[in-house]
Amino acid sequence: MEITRDYVKSVLPLRDPEGHKGAFGKVYCLCGAVGYTGAPVLAAKAAVRSGSGLVYLGVPRDIWPIAAVKCDSAMPFPLPASEGRLALAAEERIRTQMDPCDAVLVGCGLGRGAETDALTRRLLDVEKPLVLDADGINALSGHIDLLECRRDLVTVMTPHEGEFARVGGDVSAGRETAAAAFACRRGVYLILKGRRTVVAAPDGRTAVNPTGNSGMAKGGSGDILSGVVLSLLGQGMEPFAACCAAVYCHGLAGDLAAAALGERGMAPTDLLARLPHAFQEIERG
Repeated sequence: MEITRDYVKSVLPLRDPEGHKGAFGKVYCLCGAVGYTGAPVLAAKAAVRSGSGLVYLGVPRDIWPIAAVKCDSAMPFPLPASEGRLALAAEERIRTQMDPCDAVLVGCGLGRGAETDALTRRLLDVEKPLVLDADGINALSGHIDLLECRRDLVTVMTPHEGEFARVGGDVSAGRETAAAAFACRRGVYLILKGRRTVVAAPDGRTAVNPTGNSGMAKGGSGDILSGVVLSLLGQGMEPFAACCAAVYCHGLAGDLAAAALGERGMAPTDLLARLPHAFQEIERG
């Protein structure tokens, strides 16, 4: 199917006018490394802009001062690090921070290293809806069979085609066919990013997104998408619907940014600023 505005409007959760911050989802982002300080902030801010009541952000202690200065609505916490990346020693603290949350994101700007990759793989047993992006996906290269432990849990993977290939994806038969086959085989919800992003569910459902433009093909756009997916999962949406709504709203925000600034000069921060307008457009119908 092709995702439509009417479909997204029909699946977005209603806002309780008497709700409090604890009623709209608590989410946790585990992201960032030295040299990648923008990604965790973009993901966390996107979750805030998508309706989450509480957004927690775990980052290596080396970059915590930067994240803390940039985040005014999300809550960054410093974690044990090694060589500027998350260390295995952070695991216990991460699990404690994740415990009260409704959904978890791992990967944006994590970087690659033996300890960080191993930490990512150890966290696959978290019994929360889990979004894996960027280096959260790359850490599974050569270890993709570990996903089997999440067969009865909600897992969303958000690769571009390069990351998809690293974990065994093959687009030679077409993007939609490839996404559907991978999602069914691995028991995950897959968002295969790119022109006309494909969403695939483990039960065989697929959808193609019509929104978005080439101005979004810049570092940081994917981190924002992951934050939107995380937020909608944390608000209790059915996973396939959450993925479809996220890619549509993300693309629409990009289209609004391009209309105002042009595709060449727009930045991911311009997309982020227009996320509320995208949701508003959809909900007004």
